Amino acid sequence: MRVLVATDAWHPQINGVVRSLEHTAREAAQLGAELCFLTPQEFRTVPLPSYNEIRLSLATPRMIMKRIEAIKPDFVHVATEGPIGMLVRRACIASKRTFTTSYHTKFPEYLSARAPVPERLTYAWLRSFHNAGGGVMVSTATLERDLEGRGFKRLMRWTRGVDADLFRPRPDATLNLPGPVFLFVGRVAVEKNIEAFLALDLPGSKVVVGGGPALASLKAKYPAVHFTGPLEGEALAQVYASSHVFVFPSRTDTYGIVLLEALASGLPVAAYPVTGPLDVIGPEQGTIGILDEDLRTACLKALELSPKAARDFALRHSWRECSRQFLDNVLIAHDIGPIARRYRLLRRPRILSRA
Repeated sequence: MRVLVATDAWHPQINGVVRSLEHTAREAAQLGAELCFLTPQEFRTVPLPSYNEIRLSLATPRMIMKRIEAIKPDFVHVATEGPIGMLVRRACIASKRTFTTSYHTKFPEYLSARAPVPERLTYAWLRSFHNAGGGVMVSTATLERDLEGRGFKRLMRWTRGVDADLFRPRPDATLNLPGPVFLFVGRVAVEKNIEAFLALDLPGSKVVVGGGPALASLKAKYPAVHFTGPLEGEALAQVYASSHVFVFPSRTDTYGIVLLEALASGLPVAAYPVTGPLDVIGPEQGTIGILDEDLRTACLKALELSPKAARDFALRHSWRECSRQFLDNVLIAHDIGPIARRYRLLRRPRILSRA
């Protein structure tokens, strides 16, 4: 079973989309499936204006069609709505090939934060983009309800996981900073609403891990904050384990894998009661995290929560289950039972809404 995944988000970007796809591919191999990627690394690229870290592919329809023919996939999944995603979607429609998509990012909100573009227009375009496929994978119930209300069809659940072996409590880890340590990990950009965290009057220290277009300006404006730049792997895990509360100020994320990484490391979460935190923390509000419109209150109350409860919760979220959901969704969208049995992907997630 070979699935071609078309994505405009890929290395050297460090974000939740890239991490999700990498982990899904690794675990899918253990389930009898191969994920092949069509990424910007295969084409000439230009930087996205105002955001040089993101590269836009200069592919052509002919290039894309030749790559699809060379890979010979059984199924196609369009992970992003960028140049590669749009061209692969176009190729699938032209060849009458069923495909699935996934909705990772609230682009209408991100775009309106940077330019005077009405969200309704962006949502109309996204609705047309995704409804052409056989199914739209979304990470949470809150996002599913929101998109369903906006006219998106054939929504399917695809949750996220965490590497609990890497992200774990480490009693001896330290940053040698005054405690308590309040941590943010993610892209340093306006849509992440990081200033809502940095401007808070909190005891101890604030640490920001990540890179992005707003890094230089925020470092200049908040000299008392410790900015590490982008970190991965063991270095990132050490920072998580050295902190006391994970602060998630974003109001536009659809999930936030960093929430699970923090919880697996024993960090309670402080966040706003919005999509992402509501789905991850919501059922355990007051146990593993505090959701409050007063972010300072959430941060201070989160200090009182149990690191063990946070870790125990995260252990229930595996990348294996995430990958199983992804593959089952692909098979459901194509209505192929025999292949599902062949690859032992017998559990069927419920399609959350139909056309």
